[in-house]
Parts: sequence; structure tokens; C-alpha cells
Amino acid sequence: GRMRILAATGGVRSEPLAGVPKVDAKGQGGLLDVVLAPDFAQSSVVFFAFSEPREGGNGTAVASARLVREGAPRLEDVKVVWRMTPTLDSDKHFGSRLVFAPDGNLFVTLGERYIDEGRHQAQKLDSALGKVVRIRPDGSAPADNPFVGRAGALPEVWSIGHRNVQSAAIHPRTKELWVVEHGARGGDELNVASRGLDYGWPTITYGLEYSGGKVGDGITQKQGLEQPLYYWDPSPAPSGMVFYEADLFPAWKGSVFVGALAGKYLIRLEVQGERVVGEERLLAERKRRIRDVRVSPSGSLYVLTDESEGDLLELVPKQ
Repeated sequence: GRMRILAATGGVRSEPLAGVPKVDAKGQGGLLDVVLAPDFAQSSVVFFAFSEPREGGNGTAVASARLVREGAPRLEDVKVVWRMTPTLDSDKHFGSRLVFAPDGNLFVTLGERYIDEGRHQAQKLDSALGKVVRIRPDGSAPADNPFVGRAGALPEVWSIGHRNVQSAAIHPRTKELWVVEHGARGGDELNVASRGLDYGWPTITYGLEYSGGKVGDGITQKQGLEQPLYYWDPSPAPSGMVFYEADLFPAWKGSVFVGALAGKYLIRLEVQGERVVGEERLLAERKRRIRDVRVSPSGSLYVLTDESEGDLLELVPKQ
């Protein structure tokens, strides 16, 4: 895994940063996400998620580090603050998105590692697989997490029953965490990841196995399990997510943008409250796997493609 600083005006500003820990970069593994600490302007601290090599396999880890920009840019004071458990030997479904909430706590989205040994752990509270977890910046669990004090439960667990969440963002008005997760063959879902709720995987899903067979009993609803706000079939393979509240594109204000890896386009969702009322697909003519999307300080959109020679695109209004 390599981390670089890019210039806001375009182009690579640095060589790969020194100090990045060893990464198990195979399959879907690698450096997974990077975010700035809320006090980055004062602390220069960044947080990043990566697939960590371990005895017996690998797993998602979250680290903090101080970004030093003087001289050769580098990471210093690197510390792993949280690790996914248990360790499994798989190169798929690591998650992982990092999102700071307004209260300063950090949400980490996680996959169930794809293999049979991990799939059903999405429903088990003693496993971090297939969960959204909520931690303090030091990796400890906030006292008001939903399963704190429950025997056998990991205190950092926030919500359960997820397959592989690679899109997450805080709603700018409600301050709730919205996530988009991969289904299997169809059944990619948009959800509000709420405190203590179960989003159903693998008990319910609108997707099929890649073979075309049923997942489990082949049901889409069950009492006590949450229904998605919206789902896709066939699957666009969602990755990256942002709410658009800027003024540069007035017609897009209030939209949700989601990248599509398999679909090779940028999804724009029109939402009213928690209801999706329209979908538009942008950049489809470019046929590029879209890994992430962010809003720049000026209101333009940064779109990151996922290829051997990937690009960082900036979308601005036509002149």
C-alpha cells in the first residue's frame, strides 16, 4: 500500500509517504480509507484503515498517525488503535470506511470476509465481522454504545447484519450515519445505520448467490430485521459516498452521490427525507470503475477511479 499527497490544483505533490505500516495488499485488501482528524489543522493527525497481515490470516485495522509535511512528507507516531476480530484467511470483504461523527467518535464499517466461516458472524455480537463499529479516536468504546455491558458482546459494535459496507457518510442535517453495502448477485442496499439495529445479512437479502442460487432461505423480510431504504438489482457494486450540500451545482443540492465499481458510473440519488425519489447515472460513457467521491471546499466533486492507472477527476460546471 502507498499513500501520497495530491495538489489541490491537480497532480501528485509527493512521493509515497514513509511510515505506512505493512499492508496485506491482495484481492480486495490494501489501504482502504483515510480521513483527517477533526482537529487536523492543529494536530496534523490522520486516521486510515488497511488490511493488516496477521498470524493465521488478516483483518481490517484502523491506525492513527501524524502527517509531517516538512522535508520529505511522512507519517510519524503511527499507532494501530483498533483491530477487527477474529482474524480470518480471506482476501475479500474488509469494508472499510471511516467516518467521524459530530460528537468526535469514529464509525468504522466492516465486511464479513466473504467466506462461509465469516458470513454468519455478521449476526454474532462477539465478532466484528459484518458490523458497523463506533469507537473513540483512541480505539476504546464509548459508554453509550448499544451493546456495552451485554455479556459476550463487543462493546464497540453499533449495528449488525451487514455484508460489506464500502460507502458511508453522515447526513448533513439529521447527523445520522448512512451506508451503502454490497449485496451478492444484486441486493446492494442503502441504509441508515442506526444504533443497535440488525440489517439482516445473511438472513434476508434482495440478492442471490453468485451461482444464482438462494442465499439461505431466500427470504427478503423477517420480523426484527431492517428493510433497506433503497436497493439495486443488478448490482452496481457501490463504493464511496457523499452528500452534496454545496452551491456550485444548485440542481444537485441535497443529492447523495455513490461510486459504482462494476457499474462504472457515478450514481446520483435524489432523496426526500429517507426516501429515494430519483436516480441518475453520470460518467457512464467513461466506463471507469469509481472507487470514491468527495466534495471539494469549492463545491466541485472529486471522483477517484480504481484501475492499475487510476485517475482523480474533478467535476465542475460547464463554462
